[in-house]
Amino acid sequence: MIEMPEKLANSATQFPIFGATGRVLVLAALSLVALLMIWTIDQSTIGNLIAVWRYPKEYHAQDVENLHPQNQQDAIHVPSSIVPANSTQVHEFNSTHVNSPHLNPTSLPTNENPVEMWRKTSGNFTGQAVQGGVSSGLNLEMLSQNQKKKNGSSLSGLLAKFEPEMGPESLNGGHRQASLKWVSVELEPNYSSNLLARWLAPGIVPCRETKTADIKIEGFDDGKPIDLTTGDAHEIVFQALDESGVPRCLGGDYFEIDLSGELWKSRPPMKDIGNGTYSFTLQVHPDFAGIYNLTVILLFRHFEGLKYSPTRFAVDKELRRIPVKFSRSEAQLPELHTCGKSDFDRDVWAGRWTRHAKNDSCRISNDGRFRCLQPDYPCSRPWCNGSLGLLESNGWVYSAHCSFKLFSVVDAWECLNNRWIFLWGDSNHVDTARNILFFFLGVPQLEVVTRRFDKTFTNPKNESQHVRITNIFNGHWDMKGNYLGLQSLTNPEYCDLLKSFFNGSTVPDTVILNSGLHDGVYWPNIRRFIFAADHAAAFWAEVIEPVKRNGLQMPNFIFRSTITTGGYARTLAFNPSKMEAFNGVLLDKLRAKGMVSKVIDDFDMTWAWHFDNRCNDGVHYGRFPAKLVWRDGQIGHQYFVDLMLGHVLLNAICAR
Repeated sequence: MIEMPEKLANSATQFPIFGATGRVLVLAALSLVALLMIWTIDQSTIGNLIAVWRYPKEYHAQDVENLHPQNQQDAIHVPSSIVPANSTQVHEFNSTHVNSPHLNPTSLPTNENPVEMWRKTSGNFTGQAVQGGVSSGLNLEMLSQNQKKKNGSSLSGLLAKFEPEMGPESLNGGHRQASLKWVSVELEPNYSSNLLARWLAPGIVPCRETKTADIKIEGFDDGKPIDLTTGDAHEIVFQALDESGVPRCLGGDYFEIDLSGELWKSRPPMKDIGNGTYSFTLQVHPDFAGIYNLTVILLFRHFEGLKYSPTRFAVDKELRRIPVKFSRSEAQLPELHTCGKSDFDRDVWAGRWTRHAKNDSCRISNDGRFRCLQPDYPCSRPWCNGSLGLLESNGWVYSAHCSFKLFSVVDAWECLNNRWIFLWGDSNHVDTARNILFFFLGVPQLEVVTRRFDKTFTNPKNESQHVRITNIFNGHWDMKGNYLGLQSLTNPEYCDLLKSFFNGSTVPDTVILNSGLHDGVYWPNIRRFIFAADHAAAFWAEVIEPVKRNGLQMPNFIFRSTITTGGYARTLAFNPSKMEAFNGVLLDKLRAKGMVSKVIDDFDMTWAWHFDNRCNDGVHYGRFPAKLVWRDGQIGHQYFVDLMLGHVLLNAICAR
C-alpha cells in the first residue's frame, strides 16, 4: 500500500525529538561561529567601524593622513620647534557660521549619505536643516509649502525666509510690527584645522569624479518675479550640478555672490554645507527697498583656488544674474550705532555700502580727484557720522554691525596726536598710510612713504601735534623683493629689525598687521601656510615679551584682513578664494596666541568693488589719484574704498 503524500509531509511530527534536536544543533553551530568572529575583532577595530559609520568625512580625512605620512615632513624652512603638535588635527568641518539669533536658519543635512545624494537627479532636498551638525529646527518641505500658499510659486523650493524673534508687537492697520536683528557672521572655532581636514578629505568616488558646471536655485530659475520683504533675512539654498545636471555631493566650490542696487552693495553671507549644497542670506534695510541684481559667479571648483598655480583651474563663469525686488515691510532693523571699542571684537563682518547722494555731473579734476560733493556734505544718520563729502565717493559709504565716524583734519589730528602707529603688511599698507597723511592729516611729505619708513610727522597748522608712523613691508625681507610673505620671518636680520622697535623704553601703541598678497604667491598649499601662520603668531608673541617684562603699556594689535583682489587678479595666485582662507588661518593663529586686540575686515569692505578694476588696479585699492589712463581704459580711478579703510582704522585706534 502506498502512503499518501500528506502522511509523509512532516516526519518531525511523527518523531518530534529529532526535529527539536536538529534546531538546537543548528543554533549552537551559529552561536559558535558568531563567538569566533567576535573573538577575532579587537576593541579598536570596533571603534573604527563605529567611527566610519558616524563620522565618514572625519575618518576619510584621517585615513589620507595615514596613507601619506611623507606629507607631514613638508618643510617650510621654519624650525620644527615652533610647529604645534596638533597643527594638523582633523575635526569635522563647519563652514563659516551665519549668526541670525532671531531666525531659524535653513540649510541641508551634512550627514546625509553622499552616495544616495549622488544618485538623486531632481535636486529637490527636504528635511530638517543642519548647520555644523546641529539641527536648526526648520523643515524645508514645510517651509516650501507655506511659501507656495503665500506667494505662489515664485518663492517655492529651497528659498527660506527667516522669521524674526518677536519682541513687543502691535497691530497697526493689520500690518506686523516687529524688531529684527542684523545678520552677522562668525569665524568658526578651530578654523585652520577644520579647513585642512576639508581640503584633505578625498570624498567618495562618484563625488570626486564630477565637476561643478551649474547650480539649481528652485523658485529662482523659473523666470517668475522674485519679491522679498525688507528687514527680514532670507536664506537661499542652492545645489551644485555637474555637466550632466546631476547634483554633486561634495563641497569646496568658491562662488562670488553679489547683491547690488542703485543705492546698496553687499556680499550676502554664504555657507558651504559640504555635500554639494550651499546657502546665502539676503537682507536689505527697509530704507533701501527697490530692484536689485543677485549675481552668482563660479570662480573656482573644489578648493582649486588654493592651488599653487590656480589660474589654469579658474572657471570665472557667471551662473546667474537675477532681478530681485525688495518690498518695504513694517518690520524694522535696529538702528546702527557709531562703532565703539567692543565693536571691533568681531572676526568677520557682514557689511554693506549704501549711497546717500549722487552728483551725475561730477568730473575728474586735474589732480585726479573726484570732488563730487561739497566737503561738508553731511552723513545720513545712522549710516555714518561726519561729513560724507570728505570720502570723495559720490555718496557711497560703508557700514557693518556699526557705523563709522568720518574724520575731518581736526578730528584726525586729535585722534592720532602723540601716537605711534606701527604697520606690518603688504604694499596696501603703504597706500593707506600715504592717504591718511595726505587726505586726513594734510601732510605733504609723501615722498618718505615707502615700503619701509619710520618718521614722525607734525601738523602743519599746529606744531604741538605729532604722530609717528612706522611701516615695515612683509612681502619680502628685502625691501626691493617680492613674493615671500610670512616666509620673510625666517631671515634673522629682518626679525631683529622688527624686534628692535619693541625693545626700548617706548614702544608703538598700535600695531596694524596682515598676511598680505605675497603669501598667496609663495606658499604651495594650505598646509604649509598654516605652519607659517603658526610661526608668525609665535614670533609676534616673542616680540612683545620685552614689553611685558619692562612693565610697559601693551600695544593694541589690530588685524586688518587682506583685500579682495579685483578684476583680472581674481584668478591669479592671490585670488579671493585663497586670500579669504589665508585671512582666516592667520587670524585663527594670532587669536590662539592672544595677539589680536581688534579686527578690521577689509576683505568684506573691498568685496563689493572687486568685480572690475574701477576702484583697484587688481591688487591695490588706494593708489594715489592721477588724471591718467587707468587699467580699465578710463581716465582716472576711484580711490574712496581705501579712504574708507583709513576712516575705519581711525575709528578702531581711537574707539572708546
